[in-house]
Amino acid sequence: MSKSSTLIMPEPHLYQASDNVLQNRTIVITGAGDGIGRCAALTFAAHGATVILVGKTIAKLESIYDEIEKAGYPQAAIYPLHLGGAVMKDYQDMHDTLAKEFGVIDGILHNASILGDRKPIAQTDSTEWQEVMHVNVNAPFMMTKALLPLLEQSQDASIIFTSSSVGRVGRAYWGPYAVSKFATEGLMQTLADELANTSNIRVNAINPGATNTAMRRTAYPAEIPTVNPLPDQIMPLYLYLMGIDSKGINAQSIDAQPK
Repeated sequence: MSKSSTLIMPEPHLYQASDNVLQNRTIVITGAGDGIGRCAALTFAAHGATVILVGKTIAKLESIYDEIEKAGYPQAAIYPLHLGGAVMKDYQDMHDTLAKEFGVIDGILHNASILGDRKPIAQTDSTEWQEVMHVNVNAPFMMTKALLPLLEQSQDASIIFTSSSVGRVGRAYWGPYAVSKFATEGLMQTLADELANTSNIRVNAINPGATNTAMRRTAYPAEIPTVNPLPDQIMPLYLYLMGIDSKGINAQSIDAQPK
């Protein structure tokens, strides 16, 4: 597998991005309506990117769009898509629309995920299992496959998958979510190795860690939310991997928070 052992990567939480590190880049963000996805959209736009907001709730996407426009950042675009029900044809249509409107894509942040119920494997319903796998694994696969031709038009493109600590070491009661994140790690590594010597596309994964988001509060209802950082506090790694400073970093799964 292609690694970047000869490159020195900064501590993710200490990276300081220049104001225009994403200038002239067009970046697709899934799950852009809430939490980390929403924060990434605003952060990327603030650093010069044209962001394509993907999600199922149009009102939430419109709210972010309006915030980006009000701030004077590059004009965003909204692409409503319900990942839970989308099939390959939907992603092919997405390719056609983005090809017509933008011609090139410089990055994808696969942020959208669903948690599913936390319970033993023996009690996990097969329908729920398939739903989690479809959103967390099948959707990123199909979207990436469909948009690769547009990424290949970029001189420097980045794909970021969203991993988890439970996708590295299995943990009881995390069932389909944990397994989906193991699959995400495998998809990232395989794709990174395939593209390492044939394109300008680098592929990595981020483990956000415990972050004050709705998903985290659902997973840990007894936890005091404020003990965890807000999404904006983990954005340095997202900016680093999406920008030119990480060129050459490939096939890495990186923690956004210090140990």
